[in-house]
Amino acid sequence: MTEPLSVTWCVSQLCRAVADALDARFNPVAVRGELSGFSRAASGHCYFSLKDEGGQIRCAMFRRAAGMLDFSPRDGELVEVRGRLGVYEARGDLQLIVESMSRAGQGALFEQFLRLKAKLEAEGLFEASRKRELPTQPRAIGVVTSLGAAAWHDVMTALQRRVPHIPVRMAPALVQGAGAAATLAQALQSLYAWTAEDHPTEPPVDVILLVRGGGSIEDLWAFNDEQLARVIAMSPVPVISGVGHETDFTIADFVADVRAPTPTAAAEMAATARDELLQVAEHFTHRLMHGVQRQLDRQAQRLDTVTARLGRPQAVLARQSQPLDRLALRLRSAPAAALTGGRHGLERQSDRLQHGLALTLQQHAQRCERLDLRLAALDPHRVLERGYAWLSDSEGHALTRVGQLSAGQNVQATLADGTVPLVVR
Repeated sequence: MTEPLSVTWCVSQLCRAVADALDARFNPVAVRGELSGFSRAASGHCYFSLKDEGGQIRCAMFRRAAGMLDFSPRDGELVEVRGRLGVYEARGDLQLIVESMSRAGQGALFEQFLRLKAKLEAEGLFEASRKRELPTQPRAIGVVTSLGAAAWHDVMTALQRRVPHIPVRMAPALVQGAGAAATLAQALQSLYAWTAEDHPTEPPVDVILLVRGGGSIEDLWAFNDEQLARVIAMSPVPVISGVGHETDFTIADFVADVRAPTPTAAAEMAATARDELLQVAEHFTHRLMHGVQRQLDRQAQRLDTVTARLGRPQAVLARQSQPLDRLALRLRSAPAAALTGGRHGLERQSDRLQHGLALTLQQHAQRCERLDLRLAALDPHRVLERGYAWLSDSEGHALTRVGQLSAGQNVQATLADGTVPLVVR
């Protein structure tokens, strides 16, 4: 038989008692764990969970403590926090009120993400040169997501609002949990078969949306799969990745041709809105009609002018006869003017020729005089007349060095007025 309890607690009293016991037993407490589901409210307070392989605990960090952070916490980071354990009485949940936080390294999932990102980047899967431009008006749009996801509803709402005339081909897949990456890759490959014009009754898919709503790093982990990344890279048409919220990044975002901050934004990027195209068409229609009307007005004015001319042929003939008279006068006077001009030209050329010839003869005469003076200055007889003699051997070779002479040698001295035979002693 169960003994009656001595005290019956009300819920709030029990929560406070548990909180007091936790405070007396554990606080203050330091905890190391991996961030998950980190969010910052408009008030500045931060809410998240700390977890490891065996469990997790909810945490709250109020604005004052959050303002002292020296880094931006992200899901998957390994951190150390200090705070106080307590009970959130409104839900009866165990809660850690965080007073400080510091990095303790990066969590296992985030480290896997960075390793795969570095590997695929080194292979060139993120190169800008691989990215393709999006079509402005695709013939059909492919969508890969979960049929039960809010992202599918958001995408279809945006497409129906913007481009209701473009057909949408849906390839359902899991977007979270075990096996999700494989179903995503399979769904993409099923759409690739519809990108070529092999189905005459169906328009080909020209762009593919890979979308999912926001979540923690675990929720989005299927989009960090290596095989899925390689399937995206194989796409024959541009792929828009709209996974998570604006602050979420996955490997799929880096491999895709375009990253959209949300699924709705991905749908808006897929094609130019019909209303915008209608406005452009209306603008060009207005310009065309205005241009046609202006052309009609110009032709009507030209017709009026021609009609007025035809109504007064005498005036037309009078205007045309005046230039004919001027041309006839120029024709009659042209030969005499040409002969006179030619004669004057010949006279000028003759004067220029005679003047040039006289000048040339004078220049040549002066040059000859200068050359004659230089030649006379080089005449060896002038040197001999100043008392010098020229010695040569019996064969007429010039003797200019003492070493060329020997005793008893016959030489010849040439003077200004003749030669004298000599013998060397």
